[in-house]
Amino acid sequence: MGLLDSKVALITGAGGGLGEVYAKLLAREGASVVVNDLGVARDGGCANPSMAERVVAAINAEGGRAIFKSADISTAEGGQSLFGDAIKHFGRADILVNNAGVLRDKTFAKSNEADWDKVIRVHLKGTYCATLPVFRWMRNNGGGVIVNTSAGAGLIGSFGQSNYSAAKAGVWGFSNTLAIEGQKYNIRVWTINPSALTRLTADLPDYGETALDPEDIATVVLYMVSDLSGDQTGKVLGVSGARGVREMRMMETDGWRPPRDG
Repeated sequence: MGLLDSKVALITGAGGGLGEVYAKLLAREGASVVVNDLGVARDGGCANPSMAERVVAAINAEGGRAIFKSADISTAEGGQSLFGDAIKHFGRADILVNNAGVLRDKTFAKSNEADWDKVIRVHLKGTYCATLPVFRWMRNNGGGVIVNTSAGAGLIGSFGQSNYSAAKAGVWGFSNTLAIEGQKYNIRVWTINPSALTRLTADLPDYGETALDPEDIATVVLYMVSDLSGDQTGKVLGVSGARGVREMRMMETDGWRPPRDG
């Protein structure tokens, strides 16, 4: 018996890196998995859908159940198509992990509109487009779990990543509202802030010092989407080698108010 028997999971950006490891672990725990990936390079170019096919072949060879999809989740049509294939092949959509992303790093003064639009479109709009049809289905079918991917860049900031930081901060805000709106429908929403060494992060300066293996991050995602995490929702978990697994929150100090007499 697996932790996710009879569940159906949709995972974006699952042709490599973290998404691939998520897909394989969730499949081993009994979930049927829709593996979505365009197979693009780190900057979003040179699509190669065979990446997703390779992951699906590995899952099925182990006795799991998976299908591949190469929907462009930065469009509403792509998000609907991803959801449609989950329903067509497996009849459900219990888990969604929004993991797809690209990087086009430059200092802000050297940035350009095309790079800004591409990164925002994939990370932030892509999270919206993939989530909308799944959220609607969950609302009408007893709930589910959604995991959205933010980053330290979005929560804290990162040199040379203004576009990525803005997108990931947007994902965080989106998750917070989604958790509020989904709670009465038994839809649980998590945000994960992972530090893992993958092809997306391999050449970032000093990143390897704080990164974990993708398998370690996947264990946290399994906790999030399974019954092990109970009814928790609206939380951000940071996962890194330097600080382990911890909850991250925005904090406020006590405010100052002028005296009533002015």
